[in-house]
Amino acid sequence: MTRIFLAKTSISYYDEMMHLVFLDRREIRMDKRVYLLTIVSFVVGMVELIIGGILDLIAEDLDVSLGKVGLLITIFSLTFAIAAPILLYVTSQVERKKLMLITLIVFFFGNLLAVFSPTYYVLFASRIFLAMSGSLLVVLCITLASNIVEPAYRGRAIGIVVMGVSGSLVLGVPIGLMLGNAFGWRAPFAFIAILTALSFTGIYFFMGKVNPRPTVSLGEQMATLKNRKVFFAQFTTFLFLAGHMTLYGYLTPFLKSTMGLDGSWISIIYLIFGVAAVTGGGIGGTLSDRFGSKKIVLSVIAIFGLALFTLPHVTFALPIFLVILVLWGMSNWAITPAMQSYLIEVSPETADIQQSLNNSALHLGIAFGSYIGSIIIERTSVEHNATTGTVMVVLALATAFISMAGQRSREMA
Repeated sequence: MTRIFLAKTSISYYDEMMHLVFLDRREIRMDKRVYLLTIVSFVVGMVELIIGGILDLIAEDLDVSLGKVGLLITIFSLTFAIAAPILLYVTSQVERKKLMLITLIVFFFGNLLAVFSPTYYVLFASRIFLAMSGSLLVVLCITLASNIVEPAYRGRAIGIVVMGVSGSLVLGVPIGLMLGNAFGWRAPFAFIAILTALSFTGIYFFMGKVNPRPTVSLGEQMATLKNRKVFFAQFTTFLFLAGHMTLYGYLTPFLKSTMGLDGSWISIIYLIFGVAAVTGGGIGGTLSDRFGSKKIVLSVIAIFGLALFTLPHVTFALPIFLVILVLWGMSNWAITPAMQSYLIEVSPETADIQQSLNNSALHLGIAFGSYIGSIIIERTSVEHNATTGTVMVVLALATAFISMAGQRSREMA
C-alpha cells in the first residue's frame, strides 16, 4: 500500500526523509527489522515497472510487438489492484510471518518462471503470479512494521517501509534497463529472485510471529465511495496515473524513435526522472502543509499536464528536454502527499480505507494507461502517446475540481 502512511502520521514526505537521517539511538535499536521489511518492499516493488525499460529487448527475443509487451505492465497493475484487498481479506486469519514466508516463496517462483519463460504467454502468466503475491507482500510488510515497534513509532516505521516501495517504483526501471542491456531481459528477474531468496532468509531468522488483526470487509471499503468528493478524488488518481503511464510505460521506444538515444543515455534519463520524482515527493509534502492540499493538487496536475504535452515538442534539444523531464518527474510524485492529505481531510473517519482504495486506484490507472499506450503504438506511433496521456490528465484536473467543488459547498453549508 504505497500511500497508506499519511493516514497514520502527519509527518510529510520531506519530514520522513529527514527523520531517516536523524534517527536517535533508541529508534535505531528498535527499527533494525523495519529496514529488513523495507528491503522486502523494495524488491517487490521493482517488479511492477521493470518491464518499461526493456520492452524492446523482450519484444525482439519473444518475437512479439511492443504493444503486446506493454500489456505485461497492464496485467500486473490490474491484478495488483484487484488482488490486494481480496487476498488481504481471504488471508485475514493466517499468522502474518507464516503468510509472508509462503508468499515470498510464490513470489520467488514467479520470478523464476519469468526467467525461464520460453514464450510470451508463459511470461504473461508469471506476471499474474508476481502481481498477486507482490500485492499481499506489500500489505504484510506494512503490517509487520507496525507491530514490531512501540505505538509511538508506528507511523514512522510504516513511512520507512513505504519509502522502499516508492523508491522501487522510481528506480526499478533504470535498474532493469541496466541489467537488461548488459545481460539480457531475463537478468532483472534473476536478480529479483536472488534478492527474494535473501529476503526469505532474513524474515525467517529475524522476524517473530505476528497475530492477524481484524480487517474491514470489501463491502465496507467500497461503500465509502458513495461519498461524492471521495469518489472523484480517487478517480483523479486513476486518471492522473493513467495519463502518466500512457507515455512512461513506453518511454524507451519513445526516446529511441524521437531522439535516437542509445541504452546508456536512456539509463541516464530514467535516473534523472527517478531523482526528480523522489525530490518532488518531498516538495509536494512541504507545499501541501504550507499552502493546503487542494491548491497543491490542482497546481501539480496542471504543471504535470503541461510538461507531458510539451515533451514530444522539445525532443530536438536535449537540454530543454531534460528540463521538461524533471518537471514531469517532480510533479508525478508531488501529487502523492497532497492527495493523501486531501483524502484525510474530506473523510477522516475512513482515512485508512481511503489509503487502501487510493493504492488500488493508482494501480488501476497504471494498468489502464499502459493498455491505452499499447493500442496507440499498435495503431499509430509512440509519438502520439504523450498527447493521449495529456487528455487524461486534463480529465483528472476536471475530476479534481468536481471533488473540491463538492467539498466547498459542504463547508459553506
